Amino acid sequence: MPNRLSKMVKKINQGPKSLRPWLLTKLFCSQVKYAGTTGIGIISIEPNRVEIEIANKKKVQNHIGGVHAIAAALIVESATGIAFGVNLEDSKLPLLKSMKVDFNRRMQGALTAVATITDEQIARLQNEDKGDMLINVVVTDESNESPIECFMDWAWITKKR
Repeated sequence: MPNRLSKMVKKINQGPKSLRPWLLTKLFCSQVKYAGTTGIGIISIEPNRVEIEIANKKKVQNHIGGVHAIAAALIVESATGIAFGVNLEDSKLPLLKSMKVDFNRRMQGALTAVATITDEQIARLQNEDKGDMLINVVVTDESNESPIECFMDWAWITKKR
């Protein structure tokens, strides 16, 4: 069953391809104000896959010139949260239950996060009143390597009426 977010994303995805990333980013940042301050860019939102990027610009850099750890965590939370939320009925409330980010090596340049959700996970979201699940996400940097490993556990409950 489509929710409000998925309906808006579907409309945007039916529009001109060149405008989609800009419109998807505007839509997301209008709801998640903090994300807009970092300059993240949503590349694509599909029912099973979300891709987000963040450029290595001065305002998100750490003391050694790389993307700050919190900015990296933000694109991971955002990508997994969108993949989760676009498939969750409006009658249910999404909650980030836990997040673990392992920094395995120095990040080089811009970062891209790709979150995926399986058809089986989507079925659980639609058929169960509450629960939790890990949403898969892979982060790569400009070297096309994965400098960080992330585990995002999202939960849902039925909204109180």
